[in-house]
Amino acid sequence: MALNRDQLVRWLPFLGWPRPSRALLTGEALAGITVALMVIPQGVAYAALAGMPLVTGIYASLLPALIGVLFSASTRLSVGPTALSSLLVAASLGPLAIPGSAEWVALAVWLCFMSGAIQLVLGLGGFGWVLRLVNSPVLMGFTQAASVLIILSQVPSLFGFTGRSMGQLLHGAPPDFLAIAFGLGSIAALWVAKERWPRFPAAMVVVGACAAISAAIGYALRGGAVVGTLPSGLPAFYWPGTQPLGTFGALLLPALMITLVSFLETASSAKVDNARAGKLWNENQDLIGQGLAKIASGFSGAFPTSSSFSRSAINLYAGAQTGWATVFCVVLIGAALLWAMPLLYHVPQAVLAAIVVIAMLGLVRPGQFVSLWRISRVEAVTALVTFVLTIATSPSIYWGVLAGLLMSLSHYMYRHLHPRIIEVGLHPDGSLRDRHLWNLPPLAPQVHAMRMDAELDFATASTLERAITVQLAMRPGLTDVCLFAQPINRIDVTGAEVFGSIRRLLESKGVRLHLSGLKLPAQQVLERAGLLAPGPMLAIYRTDAEALAALGYLPAPDREEAPSLSPAPACADS
Repeated sequence: MALNRDQLVRWLPFLGWPRPSRALLTGEALAGITVALMVIPQGVAYAALAGMPLVTGIYASLLPALIGVLFSASTRLSVGPTALSSLLVAASLGPLAIPGSAEWVALAVWLCFMSGAIQLVLGLGGFGWVLRLVNSPVLMGFTQAASVLIILSQVPSLFGFTGRSMGQLLHGAPPDFLAIAFGLGSIAALWVAKERWPRFPAAMVVVGACAAISAAIGYALRGGAVVGTLPSGLPAFYWPGTQPLGTFGALLLPALMITLVSFLETASSAKVDNARAGKLWNENQDLIGQGLAKIASGFSGAFPTSSSFSRSAINLYAGAQTGWATVFCVVLIGAALLWAMPLLYHVPQAVLAAIVVIAMLGLVRPGQFVSLWRISRVEAVTALVTFVLTIATSPSIYWGVLAGLLMSLSHYMYRHLHPRIIEVGLHPDGSLRDRHLWNLPPLAPQVHAMRMDAELDFATASTLERAITVQLAMRPGLTDVCLFAQPINRIDVTGAEVFGSIRRLLESKGVRLHLSGLKLPAQQVLERAGLLAPGPMLAIYRTDAEALAALGYLPAPDREEAPSLSPAPACADS
């Protein structure tokens, strides 16, 4: 059966791009060139962070960027190497291989394949919602901790000791003051440019200037750490070879972590992109595009890619309207690989470290913890634990996220297992509110009016039953229980069974049950279970006003005074 255009665009989003015109392509070319001038030095810097051969950072900005934009719904995102993904690669492979070795590269490529396949399966299956389990506090704690770790990892390079750890730096030879000058000077220049001219490709300008100064003073001949010779030419097809089964087991958790972080990075950019375009975000299609981009990065011999928030923002600021901007960006990167690699020889590696540091400084925001504490102390503690454990367990930094995720889910389950069940009273404004919180009188002396702000399911049903049982024991003269059920939007089998037990318990005590505002889906479950059969001890009302009238509510003569209720008369079904 032939596919129509809408179906083709669903699977091949690039078919929905607007037809190119001269005006459109002019604007897209300017945006693409701007991003390319930023991504080339960033790619080299992030490859160093990932422990990969430096040229692979540019490889990761070529074919993966093209595949990502062709098959993603968000066409203005900049796909390529990012700091967080690079850090995860380095942290994951540290115990398994030597940075920069052939084995390291092979394992990094397998991370591409595994994380890309996971994203592809999630997108094709429509399971993008699964990755929403990580909430904002966990992401914030992890991002800030990872940013601190990335900045610390660049300190040796800023001091001229590329490839050494902080410990080796503290106990090693004197620092290279030229490297410090290059590094700190680049940080200052990049910071000023970022604050004053955010659209300006400052990274490439700083790299070019420092490369010229380095060549002029013979920095490499003095033993300074420079980028050195990078191979020219487009990436060749790469196959990493097979690995022992145990190695794949060791890579599984890091691959899942890279998938998660990559998706969250993409989400942060895609939401802005789609909001500006006035579209709904198609998260599953973006998962497909990002998964294919990672697989393409693996076949290029590079490392896992993601969507860069900073480069995507530059793409938007530069006026990109469609995916054609990325096409121009890829063409320029390809041209650089063919003819411009020798120009990077004299770039001091301290400058690459400065590019990474400046990208991370904007993510370190201690004030966010204070703001979160004011909103929710539980979630602030979750963010702080994620932050501390991410740093403490380095290089296995994914344990911080797993701990934060476990805390968030535990808190969610605790709240679900302890639903808010209140006794309501009538507020002077006419609404039903927590009687004890607002110091309101009961609706009537022999009436217990209550509301449960949760679903009636296996987790909450026993709490509701216990609350009613306690009231029956504490108030022997109780004649009526009124459940304002409007917040209950779902009832499962356990909830229905417990509702039947509550009704039988009340009938055995001679207490009438009043149900108000029961929603249709919940009502249908109880009806199918035969639990809403008419009887003298059950009354059902469509609205709270009907329930109040049936319970014999008498309005107060003065609205400034608390309303009063007369004793509830016997009520028939309504």
